[in-house]
Amino acid sequence: MFFRLLFLIALSGVASPAFAAASPMLAGIPVDFFLFALVLAGVALFHNHTLQVAVTGLVVISLYKILFASFKVGSGVGGFIAHLGHEWVIVANLFCLLMGFALLSKHFEDTEIPKVLPKYLPDDWKGAFILLVMVFVLSSFLDNIAAALVGGAIARTVFRGKVHIGYLAAIVAASNAGGSGSVIGDTTTTMMWIDHVPPSAVFHAYAAAGVALVVCGIPAALQQHAYSPIMKDEPEGTHVDWPRVGVVVAILLAAVIVNVVVNTQYEAYSDHFPFLGVAVWAAILLTVPIRKPDWSLLPGAFRGSVFLLSLVLCASMMPVEHLPASSWQTAFGLGFLSAVFDNIPLTALALKQDGYDWGMLAYAVGFGGSMIWFGSSAGVAISNMYPEAKSVGNWVRHGWHVALAYVVGFAVLMATLGWQPTPKRTPGTTGAPAVAVPAVADAPETDPMKKGY
Repeated sequence: MFFRLLFLIALSGVASPAFAAASPMLAGIPVDFFLFALVLAGVALFHNHTLQVAVTGLVVISLYKILFASFKVGSGVGGFIAHLGHEWVIVANLFCLLMGFALLSKHFEDTEIPKVLPKYLPDDWKGAFILLVMVFVLSSFLDNIAAALVGGAIARTVFRGKVHIGYLAAIVAASNAGGSGSVIGDTTTTMMWIDHVPPSAVFHAYAAAGVALVVCGIPAALQQHAYSPIMKDEPEGTHVDWPRVGVVVAILLAAVIVNVVVNTQYEAYSDHFPFLGVAVWAAILLTVPIRKPDWSLLPGAFRGSVFLLSLVLCASMMPVEHLPASSWQTAFGLGFLSAVFDNIPLTALALKQDGYDWGMLAYAVGFGGSMIWFGSSAGVAISNMYPEAKSVGNWVRHGWHVALAYVVGFAVLMATLGWQPTPKRTPGTTGAPAVAVPAVADAPETDPMKKGY
């Protein structure tokens, strides 16, 4: 019934001859949005069949765009192929990261470092909260997928395999919040830096992100403590596997170094090859002689990756050519939109508009995706690790504090620092990355792995 409805809505967009082939409308709204909304509703309602819903939605929307509408880069099959050519680096990077970091998290879990942590963490709810702070700090310089999965691996050990869904939502929120004020902590902020937004112009996002961490972190820690308290002591016979620790460090360093080097020195080539994903997998394969990964995790990670990539590609085909005028109201709304939409094209459009408070925007699009489990790549990665989290109803019900934290954090930022729009620097200004940057309209909508999507 759901899949039939998808096709009926797609066909209804061309039922009237008054509709132009380039942009069929229903009630003044492009049919594309109705189809995407239906896919998202299907994911929310049929959480046991999310992969089938997402893939079917991708097929239907692709056929609709080919037959009845158009893409930004052309129409018909040619436009579709050109669109895929524009998006393939994004897809390849995200696929490699989701697959690779699934192996990384198990590597980290097998180091037995998580078993040692109870010796240093408080043995009440404060221990659970400090773990969220650790995820927040890690995400300020690591990919948010890696930070969330490291947090998830620690949580599985110190809470004896029983992790509350509300706490899982808080782990994702902490990972997305941590990168919002750092130009190397989130793909969206890195995009801003490359496009000549000063690093200092996003740093004040931490004024909101720090508050949001406390607002959602304390209730989540209390939820987790009531559900399954943290271990009081490390288990007997625990021995840290230092060679495996070296493997984890090598993989993370590969991600960080390549992310910084490519996006600051070779940005002009970043839309032609998935450097970040390849670097992570090169590190994984080169360290196999030291410690072999748990390859059995890949089938589950593959299914989760295909799900997220299907939604990303669906979102990339939506006709989002314009945003409302830059204002704090627009930034606030983009936070909620990022829970279901790809925050990368939204950020690219905002950069093209200019005139935003970049720290406020970074917080909004970064933290906003935490409100739904598939709203960020970190959420999808955590849900692959904890399949019970793949329910929009349970995520929203038990993770209610994430939406509250977003609103409170935003309100505190507005009340203390206010709306501070900062124009982008001209190329070559001191402190900006020394790279040749194409116009944002032509720039790739880079890898949606942070944050917020």
